[in-house]
Amino acid sequence: MLERNSGIPLNLGWVNRSCVNDQAVKNRVQDLLSSRLIHADHQVEWLARSIQCIDLTTLAGDDCPSNVARLCSKAAHPLSDDLTRALQIKHGLLTTGAVCVYPARVADAVLGLERLGANIPVASVATGFPTGQTSLKTRLEEIEFAVANGAKEIDIVINRELALSQNWGELYNELVEMRKACGESHMKSILAVGELCTLTNIYKASLVAMMAGSDFIKTSTGKETVNATLPIGLVMCRAIRAYNRKTGFKVGFKPAGGIRTSKDVLQWMTLMKEELGDNYLTPDLFRIGASALLNDIERNLANYATGGYFLAEEMPMA
Repeated sequence: MLERNSGIPLNLGWVNRSCVNDQAVKNRVQDLLSSRLIHADHQVEWLARSIQCIDLTTLAGDDCPSNVARLCSKAAHPLSDDLTRALQIKHGLLTTGAVCVYPARVADAVLGLERLGANIPVASVATGFPTGQTSLKTRLEEIEFAVANGAKEIDIVINRELALSQNWGELYNELVEMRKACGESHMKSILAVGELCTLTNIYKASLVAMMAGSDFIKTSTGKETVNATLPIGLVMCRAIRAYNRKTGFKVGFKPAGGIRTSKDVLQWMTLMKEELGDNYLTPDLFRIGASALLNDIERNLANYATGGYFLAEEMPMA
């Protein structure tokens, strides 16, 4: 069990002197994409591993107990029985990293997973997701409600106004209060990177979120115009690495929004391995926020196992 990030006092000197070289970030990403390729013989293993890092998500206005139950079933058994046998994966061994729902659906997800006997954590978005435009009191109450209903992970959204105005002190204080409200549940802080304007601002917000005790930092809600991109991911990974070197705490990373294909996920896993090491290819430290991704992974694994490429609608999807 990894030691949780307990946070540190806000270090404004460190935050304010941080600066990102945009061109260097672009060059590093291009190097990764051109020279760090996963051999075809190993892609099946990597794709199977990626399933363990998916936060299988439904955040729709028509969510109800029945579609949450289907999502839980897919999380517990992400591949068909035939495909599981063909890949020689023991039944029930491979699951997704978590099931992610709105606070009002947490109890449904907990019940659904209990009925399946699946040891999968329930994650809940909170704090006025996706905008965060509610009072701090309301945001904290929403966290407490989700935790009380059984959520083991809370995906909070930061106040973008505070980040854009460089009001790091108030942002830090809000996140500390959110961390307290989470209790024993892990806090994953969504930066909404598409609304932070610059890579330097993203790096600074990453540092502040980790100083406040975030267990994960996450790119996006999936609702912004710009969500998870590799340059943004690189900047956040570098912030994680710097924080680890300074404090000894390992903070997880979760890209979300726009990750839909097997090619996408292999690129993200390559980034994690190259920037943070093999430990960051496990669900303890790496999660992928996605709903449609699993369908594409399953199609690619089926192609490997059978030699045939299935249509998306031929694959069972929650």
